[in-house]
Amino acid sequence: MNCAEIEILICDYVDGTLAPAGRAEVERHLAECPSCAALVEDSTAAVQFIERAAEVEPPQELVSRILFDPPWRHYRHGWFRKAFHAVLQPKFAMSMALTVLSFSMMLPKVRQLEPSDLAPAQVWAGLEDRAYRIWARTLKFYDNLKFVYQIQTTLREWQQQAPEAQPAATPETGNPPPARKPAASTSTGRT
Repeated sequence: MNCAEIEILICDYVDGTLAPAGRAEVERHLAECPSCAALVEDSTAAVQFIERAAEVEPPQELVSRILFDPPWRHYRHGWFRKAFHAVLQPKFAMSMALTVLSFSMMLPKVRQLEPSDLAPAQVWAGLEDRAYRIWARTLKFYDNLKFVYQIQTTLREWQQQAPEAQPAATPETGNPPPARKPAASTSTGRT
């Protein structure tokens, strides 16, 4: 079992809902991997802290006020402001301006629609093709992401094993082995 699989099973392990066989495998890995053991300790501490926290009961007057006197009831504006509230927002005006600009730039490149383009079979075929392409891209992205994560996990395991495998000194000369350059770390946003 590797570190990635441990991260997936950590919630079940901490909650005690993991099957005995899976629990034994997780405990075997935790005995060998100090980083995963630290992660389990942190998770266990977080769960215990949350269990110790007291439940807060909201005051009854707050519940009544939310149910029977909502804040949006007090807004009194004219009909014009109510009708055009969304249109009068600056971000809406900017988005409309950019939309018009985009369409004006694309207009010469777009071919004219014909009645055959609006046939239900033609529309359905186009939608089906797009849905298939989106699904294929999603699967490819997920597989690539999973592959990158597996590579990172393997590299992390190798880096943890590398100091253990390096000899202390060469027997012929008595000199320490040549120093290795540290591996360039990749910034993945995870710690």
